[in-house]
Amino acid sequence: MEVLSAKSNHFVKQDEQSYKLWFQYADADGDGRVTGSDAVKFFSLSQLPKSDLKQVWAVADSKRQGFLSFKEFVTAMQIISLAQTGNEISVDILHKIDAENISLPNMLGLDELMEKENRSPNFEPSSNGTPFPKPPLSNWFFQKAPQKDAMQTSVTSIIDGLKRLYFEKLKPLEIAYQFNDFVLPALTESDFDAKPMVMLLGQYSTGKTTFIKHILKKSFPGSHIGPEPTTDRFMVVMDGNDERSVPGNTVAVQADMPFTGLTKFGAAFLTKFECSMMPHPVLQHVTFVDTPGVLSGEKQRTQRSYDFTGVTEWFAAKSDLILLLFDPYKLDISDEFKRVISSLHGHDDKIRVVLNKADQVDTQQLMRVYGALMWSLGKVLNTPEVVRVYIGSFNDKPINEKTLGFIGKELFEKEQNDVLSDLMDIPRKACDRRVSEFVKRARAAKIHAYLIAHLKKEMPAMMGKIKAKQRLIDNLEEEFAKVQRENHIPQGDMPHDVNAYKEVLGRYNIDKFEKLKPKLIQSVDEMLSHDIPELLRKFRNPYE
Repeated sequence: MEVLSAKSNHFVKQDEQSYKLWFQYADADGDGRVTGSDAVKFFSLSQLPKSDLKQVWAVADSKRQGFLSFKEFVTAMQIISLAQTGNEISVDILHKIDAENISLPNMLGLDELMEKENRSPNFEPSSNGTPFPKPPLSNWFFQKAPQKDAMQTSVTSIIDGLKRLYFEKLKPLEIAYQFNDFVLPALTESDFDAKPMVMLLGQYSTGKTTFIKHILKKSFPGSHIGPEPTTDRFMVVMDGNDERSVPGNTVAVQADMPFTGLTKFGAAFLTKFECSMMPHPVLQHVTFVDTPGVLSGEKQRTQRSYDFTGVTEWFAAKSDLILLLFDPYKLDISDEFKRVISSLHGHDDKIRVVLNKADQVDTQQLMRVYGALMWSLGKVLNTPEVVRVYIGSFNDKPINEKTLGFIGKELFEKEQNDVLSDLMDIPRKACDRRVSEFVKRARAAKIHAYLIAHLKKEMPAMMGKIKAKQRLIDNLEEEFAKVQRENHIPQGDMPHDVNAYKEVLGRYNIDKFEKLKPKLIQSVDEMLSHDIPELLRKFRNPYE
């Protein structure tokens, strides 16, 4: 077995066997993963305060999986060792010290406990937490039948449970009725493991790239700032071991990244997609999506080579927060920007509006600019509620106090801090949001199944199928209304874009759709009424 590493650091070879034995002892279930409850018992032997041990877990479980693989367990042990010698625990603690100089931590009474229990390793732990079992031959005759409900034994966190429920109960329903072609793309394992995402939208030169730089306190690979349209591509800024830019074609085929679904937008888009990676404490918890400036005036009549609105909608579904940036000199909402905002329907709770560079105008102008922006947004968002607009100036320059007048620097900074507080809350709220999005997706998949099964039922058995298909598509609003009445579906849950359904249905042979399968519906109903509440009862939010 290779000597494993904690990030870029290697532990001493003679310590490897000790770490293996400790990992096997800490892993109570013998499945190659140390869960939170396992860690509480084992880490307490270090005699460190509980507050320190919580920090150790947070740093080691950087992917927020709810368990530690062997590699992550070693990372935790090294951090404990450093904490015992007086070092302050931080996310970059192992980058500051050569791991070869880190001795084994002092785990009080561990040797006696292991000797008393007389446990010997029965598997070789792998770096990703997947065990390679080597059960004793005598146990083979006495093995029990596998448990039918795997949720009770192998799930280690809320996110892990949602992942299992999706593949076992929700995805079969989606596949049966082509949900992924009509409504939302299929989810992958990397979608569940991905960090929370923040997308920035706005016209060019409204400060999207500068906003990210302001949060990170430094530039990121591939960034360029200027008054002209400098960002001509979708750029994902995420955590990495070193600073580098990865082309979109490469990122989209990596199974461990949540961007494989972007391949459907074709090579024309992937050449305008890039991933910027760098080690940074903020990026260990949040990923940013910088977008090209939305076009206005004559420029928007020049067609992009890819579906800009479709890509934006795809990222909006994955994002935990969407920032719409304006500045005092770019308040107009062009046709393209209107289409983009309309594509955010269903994600209203994620949207925050930021009036950036607000210290570039005086108080009187700012009042007029604020009112004009509210008026413009009211025409586009089509909601009775007044949207909250934050004002600020997110760059590295000091606030221009001369133009603020009676507003004052203190009030201006409070507005900026409100936006930053939303950003800081993202990791803590991400788990709750993912549960909410998952439930919303399950409800949408059920309704979609009712719609497709209804259209299938309306098709004739023998003759006139082409005419019947066209009649159903032409009168799709009426067919949707029938399904809504028959199944007592709230109006707000029905698909809002009937034209999108019409477009996709035109490519399908409706007669080949599946009839309604009550077992698939029942499975999703049980998931919503029992499995998810049980999951939330059993596990805590891993982001807290």
